Amino acid sequence: MSDIISSLVTTVTGILDPHGPATKVAAHSFTPGDFSVHFFLQLAVIVLACRVVGWLGQKLLQQPQVVGEMIAGVVLGPSLLGLLFPDFQLALFPKETKNVLYVGAQLGVGLYMFMVGTSFQAGHFKAKAKSAMSVSFAGIAAPFIIAAIITPFLLKVPGLFAPTIGQGAATLFMGACIALTAFPMLARIINERGLAKTSLGTLSLTAGAFDDAVSWCVLAVVLATFGGGPGVAVLAIGGGLAWVAFVTILGPKILAPLGRIVEREGEMSTGVLAMVILAFCVSAFLMDAVGIHAIFGGFILGVVMPRGKLVEELKRKVEPIAVVLLLPMFFTYSGLNTRMDMVNSPQLLLIALGVLVCSILAKWGACYAAARLTGENHHTAMGIGALMNSRGLMELIIINIGLQKGIIGPTLFSMLVLMAIVTTVMASPLFEVVYGKKARETGELDAIDGAVAKAA
Repeated sequence: MSDIISSLVTTVTGILDPHGPATKVAAHSFTPGDFSVHFFLQLAVIVLACRVVGWLGQKLLQQPQVVGEMIAGVVLGPSLLGLLFPDFQLALFPKETKNVLYVGAQLGVGLYMFMVGTSFQAGHFKAKAKSAMSVSFAGIAAPFIIAAIITPFLLKVPGLFAPTIGQGAATLFMGACIALTAFPMLARIINERGLAKTSLGTLSLTAGAFDDAVSWCVLAVVLATFGGGPGVAVLAIGGGLAWVAFVTILGPKILAPLGRIVEREGEMSTGVLAMVILAFCVSAFLMDAVGIHAIFGGFILGVVMPRGKLVEELKRKVEPIAVVLLLPMFFTYSGLNTRMDMVNSPQLLLIALGVLVCSILAKWGACYAAARLTGENHHTAMGIGALMNSRGLMELIIINIGLQKGIIGPTLFSMLVLMAIVTTVMASPLFEVVYGKKARETGELDAIDGAVAKAA
């Protein structure tokens, strides 16, 4: 009996251990069953952490659920859980399983941005096209000007950039990092605040999407100059523009029959749903393959989906799973690569604060000024600036690429992580102060509380 109990204890305590045969690089390797065990446990922990931290953020800090989920991702990573319980954190999220989590993360954020695209109001964009393009241009131009000013100083600090990188490539990379807007998080905040169908929400989403697309194209150019070859940039820019043109011109005609079928039947059949998911996968694949990002493929397809019953059915059948189960994987995956203990000296902290201040001035200040110059009132322009200033995990994605490709060092990576978190956390309360309060007084945002409660 004692042998049985001992064997049972050994088996239970080794559930999270790899069970495959020994390899040259490790005592044991992961089997398909090991990946499955970890995946479901990781999902359970991720969903629980995101809901708990998101709820606390809403109740204690009045932050939207999405910000709590971003923080939860960092909490589950080496910055907190790994710092307090390193062995448990490593057992829960071993490096061998990160690729599986990455794929789930891309599916989640891609599907979510697809659903955001279905709420995009083309009429509002046409009415606000001048403002949207002006805000977008300002949100790109100012960050690159600021980057051109501060990059020479950053290059003098050892360890921030790769020793072999030139000033031009370093400036482009910093400009892309500062110009980024947290497109998925911006969309989530707009949805939770009940702004998805307003002109402000459409304007901000349009400008944010364009700014992010330009930043990814600039990153492609940097990678090309850093050893990837000119084909990287040509494929990213040319392929991305070609697919967007195809979807926006021919997409509505190709997808229209699906809308008519759903309207006629009064519901979405599994066959129609399969065709929609197929179209999403193709669009996400193509944008990812050319070097932009899968989320833009999902978003642009959502924009051209037939409105009416089809979109209503998609929101009922697809959106809950995307938001509650899949999207949190995106935040957690990025959090697993985030270290908050890298800025560990007064000099580095001062540099980090300088980067943060410059980033805020370049994005919020420039977008506010552009909105005012195109006729938006003070409160609306301030609200646009506050939303556009959020960097979120799009920033984490691009700086992770920079770190992996050897463009930047771990120290600058940590500084940019700090900038991303601070600008994202400050976005919602600042938006409420500069726009939300005034909008409530005028009755424009009466439905905010209900929208937030529904999103939770």
